[in-house]
Amino acid sequence: MPVWSWFFIAAGVLIALTLILIAVLSVNGRRKTRRLKEHFGAEYERAVDDAGDQRAAEHELVARERKRKKLDIVVLSPEVHERYASSWQTVQRAFVDDPAGAVGDADRLVTEVMRERGYPIDDFDQRAADISVDHPKTVEHYRAAHTLYLAQEAADIGTEAQRQAFVHYRALFEQLLGADHEVEKNTPKEATA
Repeated sequence: MPVWSWFFIAAGVLIALTLILIAVLSVNGRRKTRRLKEHFGAEYERAVDDAGDQRAAEHELVARERKRKKLDIVVLSPEVHERYASSWQTVQRAFVDDPAGAVGDADRLVTEVMRERGYPIDDFDQRAADISVDHPKTVEHYRAAHTLYLAQEAADIGTEAQRQAFVHYRALFEQLLGADHEVEKNTPKEATA
């Protein structure tokens, strides 16, 4: 067989392998995109808007997941859970007489619960990113609440805006506390013994 025919055979094999590799990478990319969209929901779209590029957004979301895996997020003990639930009730009752104070207390209480659970709390944007991995449907509540809280700190906002902030904080607070009970409910008895 002439040498040039070996060249064409090798080129054909190389082209076939390249096409197979491209197909595999394409399928894996679509799978990753679908998984991220399903997990993060609206947060996926927000990340794409913020990054301005789907690939960069997906890289950011995967980095959040990796960072989250390194965190030691703990389940609250029943006593601590009850203490925070009671504190929330106190803050909620205070809203009637002092909406501004209650919104500030709600912000602090959510941050306390996050700290107790093991989330880093130094920077709001990082807190939101960390929360988005475990609570992707609730992170928008947190962002909205925090935005209204900052507006309240900068100027006087109306009671309706304070009420909205409080409702948003409650959604995240319930997720942070309720997640423990969901884990316990869905964990077989043998796994917890």
